[in-house]
Amino acid sequence: MKFVTLILAAVVAIFAVDVGAASLATQHVATHGWLYYTLAGGGLVFGAALSATDLTLADWAKRLDPDGKVPVIVELLAQMNEVLIDMAWKEGNLPTGDRTTVRTGLPTVFWRLLNQGVPSSKSTTAQIDEQCGMLEGYSEVDKDLAMLNGNTSAFRLSEASSFLEAMNQEFVRVLFYGNGGVNPEQFTGLSTRYSLSTAGNGANVLKAGGAGADNASMWLVVWGPNTISGIFPKGSKAGLIHEDKGEVLLQSAGGVAGNKMVALIDRWQWKGGISLKDWRYVVRICNIDVSDLIANAGAQAALLTLMAKAVHRPPSLQVGRPVFYANRTVLEFLDIQTTAAVSVGAGITFANVDGQRKYEFRGIPIRTVDQLLETEALVA
Repeated sequence: MKFVTLILAAVVAIFAVDVGAASLATQHVATHGWLYYTLAGGGLVFGAALSATDLTLADWAKRLDPDGKVPVIVELLAQMNEVLIDMAWKEGNLPTGDRTTVRTGLPTVFWRLLNQGVPSSKSTTAQIDEQCGMLEGYSEVDKDLAMLNGNTSAFRLSEASSFLEAMNQEFVRVLFYGNGGVNPEQFTGLSTRYSLSTAGNGANVLKAGGAGADNASMWLVVWGPNTISGIFPKGSKAGLIHEDKGEVLLQSAGGVAGNKMVALIDRWQWKGGISLKDWRYVVRICNIDVSDLIANAGAQAALLTLMAKAVHRPPSLQVGRPVFYANRTVLEFLDIQTTAAVSVGAGITFANVDGQRKYEFRGIPIRTVDQLLETEALVA
């Protein structure tokens, strides 16, 4: 994805700098107007003990080619979470998130006769506070271990890519399934907000007729500043932040207690959440029974009908960027169901974007999100 490619390019530039420099330096690399990295090197400080989660010599040996070079690691755990490509982002108006004012009632108006007055009236509003979460991780490696064979930068970059992937996956998981009420360190995701078909926003919860606990969902999201967007706290940097802490003096976890060693420390942080200004611009197609879907049974064959219903729920699709999201199983079945129908104009079309074929439904892109589960509970 472009998102990950741009991040890796920035990290390569960061790790090309000599982390052993004695002076303190700060460098910002901006991408897409909201993605930043911060580099700070030099200085010895005392910290916590190096733990069992740190890279060892055995880990190093597993990352060397026969010629002693750090290889390109095959990322078998990498996922496709294309929602990060589409999300609109903005700075929140609170240090912890964003406050939105929504209109909850219209004033009363009257027909008037001559010589007769009418009463006054007013509208009503409410304020909603959206919170951000702090996603964070640290990488610690013995300096001498990282310097073996002179591949320090390549070795650290190989570990950096795994942190990028892990943070992308976790952010997308919380985007769809986070529950800020149960886990206050997270922000509240979409499934928690669209969890009941009889709620106030129940008109945008379309049930596909599934049963049991092997259900999946499709989502239609209209991204925009006045509909739904990603947010970062007021006064903070947007997107994933990397800090190269340089050389840090630590207490060794092995050997004699209190022994010290020099480690290279990297810190990763992402402050973010979502601001749902208008619930009408998100639609959930839920209760897609995966076992019935695979067997092509029952109501599960009506995905196109449900998608057609979904596009009529938002008041307008022109106020933002509408996109459909689903996991691979749902998209596989949708592909099988509609491939033959493309030529007869059944609503699914193919488009080329950057030389790649993309699915569209009535001009709306359909994207893959591997973090969308196939084990969702039944939505009532």
